[in-house]
Amino acid sequence: MDTTTALFYVFSAVLLLAALRVITARNTVHATLYLVLAFFSASCIWMLLEAEFLAIVLVLVYVGAVMVLFLFVVMMLDIRSDQFRQGFWKSFPLAAMVGVVIALELAFVLMRGFQPTQAPSLDATAQAMGNTRVLGIELYTYYLYPLQIAGVLLLVAIIAAIALTLRRRKDARYIDPAQQVRVKAADRLRVVKIAPVVEGPAAPHGKEGGAS
Repeated sequence: MDTTTALFYVFSAVLLLAALRVITARNTVHATLYLVLAFFSASCIWMLLEAEFLAIVLVLVYVGAVMVLFLFVVMMLDIRSDQFRQGFWKSFPLAAMVGVVIALELAFVLMRGFQPTQAPSLDATAQAMGNTRVLGIELYTYYLYPLQIAGVLLLVAIIAAIALTLRRRKDARYIDPAQQVRVKAADRLRVVKIAPVVEGPAAPHGKEGGAS
């Protein structure tokens, strides 16, 4: 057994253990951290398979952005997992059966897709360019429209999530920019004509005292 094979088994074992702890950990923060460890282990496996681009994307996108966001959301919401665990064992047989069916389907698809006779062969030019450049050419040439459609769908999902979670506070004070743009100069300044009022001369202090 060479070093690459040994590292593959080590990272695979860590990945399986971390994935198991994601669904068995009682603390949601610990489950999120185990998921980060699972992503790192999967990235190391991608590196062993010489898929550097996928490994870097997995670390930057999922670990650097998505999982950090999940961790902040979990810590801010302070979710109590005890309430969600009520009735866990009642639903466990059905959940286990669904999980086994999904695992069998994935195994069937992957075993048929990774047969050596059906593996595509790359020419010398593609091997010289590297997998990152070849992946970019394939993605932005032959799969450009599906990529754009996926980007639009993700944008719509982001806008929908922001619109659903938007809550306006009653005590918050804000100014509508549309109303500021529509304001005219006559609305800001108003000239009012007031009739002048002339008061008579004040009486001397001595006379006022004698009259009293």
